[in-house]
Amino acid sequence: MKNRIAAKNRTGATATAIVTALAAALLVAVPGTEAGTGSSGPAPQFSLDARGGSKISLTQYKGQVVMLNFWASWCGPCRQEMPLLESIYKKYNKMGFTLIGVNVEPDSKDAEGFLKQLQTPVSFPVIYDKDSTVSKAYDVQGMPSTVIIDRKGNIRALHRGYKPGDENEYLNSIRTLVRE
Repeated sequence: MKNRIAAKNRTGATATAIVTALAAALLVAVPGTEAGTGSSGPAPQFSLDARGGSKISLTQYKGQVVMLNFWASWCGPCRQEMPLLESIYKKYNKMGFTLIGVNVEPDSKDAEGFLKQLQTPVSFPVIYDKDSTVSKAYDVQGMPSTVIIDRKGNIRALHRGYKPGDENEYLNSIRTLVRE
């Protein structure tokens, strides 16, 4: 009988340890920058070549709400999302908001070909992260990924992937931050 109780106590302790470990892993795996959560600190600075031959750096947009949208020409959801991003940019650009498209492909020709195929051309800036320096700095793990930065330069939202309706989350964040 004592052996059964001891075994049961060890099993309970093991289960508690497993639950505790899983809870800790979840806290690490789910960063505080997911859409709808608070700030996670300063956005990493960058300067990259842009479409049209200029250079763009995040510091150029100090004091604005900035959306970084990481995309690739081969990404189906990116293709679906691009016209919606253009409409968001046009609507909120005059309110202290900018959107920067960050293409992650090693060859910018692929991005250019994709952008030329769009029915509605994009008017927001597009930069080329050919060696994934910026993508790594922002912990981009899939396409598309969207980061929203407040006027003080802090990351306020991170959204991974895209499905129809996600643009409403973007709009909620943008509206809130433009008013701050």
